[in-house]
Amino acid sequence: LVNLSDDLSNDRFPSWSPDGSHIAFESNRLGDFEIYVMDADGGNLVNLSDDLSNDRFPSWSPDGSRIAFASDRLGDFEIYAMDADGSNTTQLTDSPGDDRSPSWSSDGTWIVFETDRDGNSEIYGLGVDGTGPINLSNDAATDWAPVWSPQP
Repeated sequence: LVNLSDDLSNDRFPSWSPDGSHIAFESNRLGDFEIYVMDADGGNLVNLSDDLSNDRFPSWSPDGSRIAFASDRLGDFEIYAMDADGSNTTQLTDSPGDDRSPSWSSDGTWIVFETDRDGNSEIYGLGVDGTGPINLSNDAATDWAPVWSPQP
């Protein structure tokens, strides 16, 4: 057991890069939550999102080139994606309610996420370009924290 982030702040929701060389995570070490990335040994810490809002729930794309995350930049949480170096941030959802916990499909073409846009927490999917958000769970139960099964 090794403490990699070694900070008194809340460092949480780690996500390993596909090649295992980096870990993305959220931290409130600057007051609001930001997406950080560090080497797998805890070195070379970089604040990727560096925004005044809360950026949370990082998720690496299967090829390691992008990181999806949720942010409340517009008042409620929406899904965004950025290049792995923090550049080229793109907003993927724009809905009432909160969209959170993105997870990439193993082929990198879809992102699933939880949302309460329909009044209760559901699992939705959308193309990585933000097209076609569709309700995948569509039931009265609380559905949250989706993850894709790895490809065999």
